[in-house]
Amino acid sequence: MDYSRPDLAEKLAAEYALGTLRGAAQRRFEQLLPAHPALREALRRWDRRLQPLATPLEPVEPPAALWPALQRRLFGEPLPAPRWWQRLGPWRAFGGSMATLALGLALLLSQPLPAQAPLVIVMQSTADGAGLLKAGFVASVSADGRALVLKPLGEVRLDASRALELWAVPAAGAPRSLGLVAGQGATTVLRANLLRDTSAFALSLEPRGGSPTGAPTGPIVSAGSI
Repeated sequence: MDYSRPDLAEKLAAEYALGTLRGAAQRRFEQLLPAHPALREALRRWDRRLQPLATPLEPVEPPAALWPALQRRLFGEPLPAPRWWQRLGPWRAFGGSMATLALGLALLLSQPLPAQAPLVIVMQSTADGAGLLKAGFVASVSADGRALVLKPLGEVRLDASRALELWAVPAAGAPRSLGLVAGQGATTVLRANLLRDTSAFALSLEPRGGSPTGAPTGPIVSAGSI
């Protein structure tokens, strides 16, 4: 295999940097790096692209009266309080920081990507999670939608009695649990149709062992829309 081909080097480096290159393929890539300058240079480019995503962003809290005032102006009366996954509040709390993040992602996506590159979702701390969990996360979903790799962008510190649980959030309806998240390192989820009827991914803080109800019971500490 010609590892000096730019398209092949770029594809392998992207998968390695995002954590979707696993097992024997990952070990083979690491063995090839010393002998192939094209692979090393492609990996350096991907490291530079992803580095800005590790910079923590401060959440921006809008005035409490803003949303009720908009509801009254548009609809004449307040709407019934929806569940957390049906309202915009969790996303509004870090709306200002997402503008900066969107610019960074635009620069990242403007770079030429290999064919069938994984989908990358940046998950930021919510207003509830800002005081509970300092690290953000990056979720990368394979092109076929069958594998997800979640990586923290910093150190994750949790009390031994608590756990993080990952959820696929639909545009309407209840979230679907994708399982518990490892405290350190990457977490891999293998499941068909991960992106079907999914508009966002979210992390909730749950008791050790996960949610006892099949739905989020603790605060949503990190979230990212697709």
